[in-house]
Amino acid sequence: MKKAILKKAAITSMALLTLAGGASSAFADRGQEDNKRDNDKHSINLHFKDEKELKWALEYIIRLASKGVFNGYEDGTFKPAQKISRIESIVAAVRLKGLKEQAESQAEMSTKLNFKDADLLKKKYPWAVGYVAVALENDLFSETESLIQPDKPATRLFAATLLVKALGLEEEAKAAANAELSFRDAGKIPAGSVGYVKVALEKGLIKGYEDRTFRPNQPVTRAELAALLDRTDEQLPDQDATAITGKLKAAPSGGAIVVVKPDNSEVALALDPGVFIFRDNVKAPVTALQAGDEVLVRTFQNKVVFIEVTKNAPAVITEAGKFSSLSLNAEGKIATISFTKDVNGSTQAYVLNVSPDAGIVGGTAAQLIAGQNIELIIVNNVVVTIKIVA
Repeated sequence: MKKAILKKAAITSMALLTLAGGASSAFADRGQEDNKRDNDKHSINLHFKDEKELKWALEYIIRLASKGVFNGYEDGTFKPAQKISRIESIVAAVRLKGLKEQAESQAEMSTKLNFKDADLLKKKYPWAVGYVAVALENDLFSETESLIQPDKPATRLFAATLLVKALGLEEEAKAAANAELSFRDAGKIPAGSVGYVKVALEKGLIKGYEDRTFRPNQPVTRAELAALLDRTDEQLPDQDATAITGKLKAAPSGGAIVVVKPDNSEVALALDPGVFIFRDNVKAPVTALQAGDEVLVRTFQNKVVFIEVTKNAPAVITEAGKFSSLSLNAEGKIATISFTKDVNGSTQAYVLNVSPDAGIVGGTAAQLIAGQNIELIIVNNVVVTIKIVA
């Protein structure tokens, strides 16, 4: 992947939601019927109709969608280029912290908010009241904010500040309040926000542009916020244990996989027909999965909906031919082995590197003579076993 992908052994899993179907989407102006559908959550879909438009952000978007942090729309699209609002950003940050269930609880939904535009929020986004309440309780708002401004576009500065707070780094940001930023437009960043930008940069949550600007007031798109959320997610503590990591015991068979966990225990999991698979930085078919692949798996309603291959299985092949010669390293161990084999009626010569720990089966190195039949087990182009064939 573009960066180290194996993020956490346990990542927030939001069970009860319909992602591309708009469930709990929080990202569209919805009426009563939409809210009713949110309470009837029966499926999950990570295959957006506008997938080709996601491009560089697909990796971030699918990971976030698979755990219910950032969803698509009811028409099956994600709309990556669409500007995102403050309320969307706040909801996503709360979900990222693993507080979705709390935010949607009756107690939080019944909270009387003291913001001047609380009535507007309750009228237009009644389902978001609990999210704002939880955001306030978790210091995602500053003490001086009197307005939620739910429809106002989220800017780069707003998003960076929000996510630094989501990481619980407010004190660190305050300590950096007098830091010097090298951006040409640093003067556009309010003095009280300088520390938040500094921390966001240091943590790799956000970057400046090649022209040495930060553009604090530039609206953030849904794709851009997905990238910011994903980078933040790397640094959050584990929140539950529903995500599964380990190695595939074998290639998928009968619509199921078996994962060998780090403690060597095994778990058999059924694949959802719409399972989304990431391998080598691209979407891949189920048939691309191989025994030995290290994976991050997420489930929904007891079926696997997302598999991310975090490390490819070693490429293991077997070659048969006739021994030619060996070379030794400074420690006297086999460094390379030369052999020949017939290819389409002609004899081809090969030289391969040998692992320092390679074993010899059926004899010793002294018994390897020119013309001897051998079989080589090769992992990632390095010989790990030499077998003398009688």
